[in-house]
Formats: sequence, C-alpha cells, structure tokens
Amino acid sequence: MDRDHLQSAMRLKALGHPVRLGIALRLAAEPETCACDFAEVFGVSQPTISQHLRVLREAGLVTTRRRGTQICYSLDAGGVRAVKAALARLATPALRTA
Repeated sequence: MDRDHLQSAMRLKALGHPVRLGIALRLAAEPETCACDFAEVFGVSQPTISQHLRVLREAGLVTTRRRGTQICYSLDAGGVRAVKAALARLATPALRTA
C-alpha cells in the first residue's frame, strides 16, 4: 500500500467520528475558531475537544495559529483537497452520471 493511501485512510478515519466531523464542518463555516469554543457546541469537555483536534491535526486536516493565549484552528486546504480527491477516485463512471 502506498503512502497516499495510508494518508487518505488516516484522514477519512479522523473524519469518521461524529464530533471530529462536526468540528471540521464548523471550521469550514467559521475558520480561525478557538479550541475553547468547541466544548460548548458539542457538549463535551475541553480535554476531549483537545484530543479530537489533535487527531484532526495529525491527519493533516486542520492547522493552528496562536492568538495571544488561545489557539485557533482552521481547515487545512491541502488536507481537504486530498480527501476530496480520494473520494472522487471511488466514484465509478456509473456513479458519476447518477
């Protein structure tokens, strides 16, 4: 199995958790979101959010930027493009016309 397949699998697995998918969707709508803003939205503890953000960061799906004492998260455009490309390769010609 090549490196690209492994990276795609890691990204898809990271998005396979409902909270992580929710975080990614929220970041698509609101880039530069502070980690502290997610705990309230998803009804989980801050340490749990931090773990989910770590998984997304390690999968190459989010980037971070420090703003004072806060860490802000945004989607990584390259990671999102890679997921889109991986999913596009799954579509057979029959599915593309459906």
